[in-house]
Amino acid sequence: MPQKFQQLKKAKRLKKSSQKWLLRQINDPFIERAKAEGWRSRAAFKIIEIDQKFKIFKKGKIVVDLGAAPGGWSQYAVQKVGEGNVIAIDLLPIDPIPGVKFFVQNFLSEDAAKKIISGLEGKCDILLSDMAANTMGDRQTDHLRIIALLEESLNLAEKILRQGGCFVGKIFQGGSSNEILKKLRKNFSTVKYFKPESSRKDSAETYLVASGFTPYDSEEVEEGRGELFRQLR
Repeated sequence: MPQKFQQLKKAKRLKKSSQKWLLRQINDPFIERAKAEGWRSRAAFKIIEIDQKFKIFKKGKIVVDLGAAPGGWSQYAVQKVGEGNVIAIDLLPIDPIPGVKFFVQNFLSEDAAKKIISGLEGKCDILLSDMAANTMGDRQTDHLRIIALLEESLNLAEKILRQGGCFVGKIFQGGSSNEILKKLRKNFSTVKYFKPESSRKDSAETYLVASGFTPYDSEEVEEGRGELFRQLR
């Protein structure tokens, strides 16, 4: 009996909310493609589209993938930048990905930045965050929870990104998005919204792609200012 037919039979026995979820999974072409092409999840297509649009990956670049499980983004990143150049971080263990270093780590912990920099033996060029907080069923609450996660990701970016680096983060658009944009524009020369085709149409998720990182009001900036003043004397 074909697997899809078995799944449809199973759906009839489920509650309506579970039926809706299962039917969406069955009819999702990106899930089928992910299986056929060997990606860990359909989310891989989102970072593929983001990269096709913004050309964020180059060989030799160092990548940190926050909330990496099950590993689709890290899978793609290591293909683009090369083995040994990707660090995947999650609270959940994931199956090994060739060429990817994995840390079981809470990125919110105080020593997270120090551990990541130690693991990188320096700073990174690209910070990825496809994290989403567990939904509570209330759109506004869910929005605020993901904004809080995104803000913490940005706080980490300020500590571990190299000058000129890139940040990609998931966001649900809403009233608090403006504060995140202000913060990004202080630290990055270019900030864009992008919703991949592989992002579900009924989802409020979109992505912020920020490039040209310059630490705002940091020691690096102060050193640059000092050098400029010396040249102007």
